[in-house]
Formats: sequence, C-alpha cells, structure tokens
Amino acid sequence: MPKMPDPALSTPYESFGGEETIRRLVHRFYALMDALPEAWDIRQMHPADLSGSEQKLFMYLTGWLGGPPLYEEAYGHPRLRARHLPFTIGDTERDQWLLCMRMALDECIPESPLRARILQAIEGLADHMRNRPAGG
Repeated sequence: MPKMPDPALSTPYESFGGEETIRRLVHRFYALMDALPEAWDIRQMHPADLSGSEQKLFMYLTGWLGGPPLYEEAYGHPRLRARHLPFTIGDTERDQWLLCMRMALDECIPESPLRARILQAIEGLADHMRNRPAGG
C-alpha cells in the first residue's frame, strides 16, 4: 500500500514517494496501455517494446513533479508538443492516454488534494498535446 502524501514535503515528487512511486506509476500506466482494449489507438503509436517509452516518461515525470531533472539532463528541453507532432493526437487519443494515467494514479498514489491538482495539470498537458481539431 502506498504511503499517504506528506503535505510538509516540498515537491509532489517527494510527497508521492519519490523514485519508487514514480517508477511504479509509469510501469502501471504502460501495463494498462498494453492491456486495455480501450487504449488500442495509443498503444499502436508506441513500439512493441515499451521499455524505452517507460523510461522516458519516468524521467520526464520525475522532473515535472519536482524531482531531479533527469529528462532534461539526458535529452534537453522536453518540447513535448513538438516531439508528439509526428503522431495524430485528437480527442480519442488524449482520452485513451488519460484513461490509463487516471487508472495508474488511482492504483499507485493515494487520493489527496495534491493528487487531484496533479491530475488536473496532467489533463491540461494531455489536452495541449492534441494536434488534430475536435471531430477531425
């Protein structure tokens, strides 16, 4: 059972449990993407071996949540929207990605006001990744 976030800690990364929790969250996210029929469209955008994608998301989320800037150290500025432009991302793909992330968050990080704020920020980030108009 994951520990409850400690609001006295300074970053969401620390409050959620650091590296161990973020690794578990990302691993669960990709396991869900790989298994859920509802995530088929976004699964097809990824390589057969998800380990590289998993490592990059772990590195990105670590820094995004206030931990060490692993992604930036390895790859430079994330430029997420530009990096995702080769993929068609509309409402369907966004919603499938968010389904997997919400489920992983529910399983890996106890409910708290902090988790709710992080989910809201993740939803905004996922919405920003759309590069196809609604209904298009």
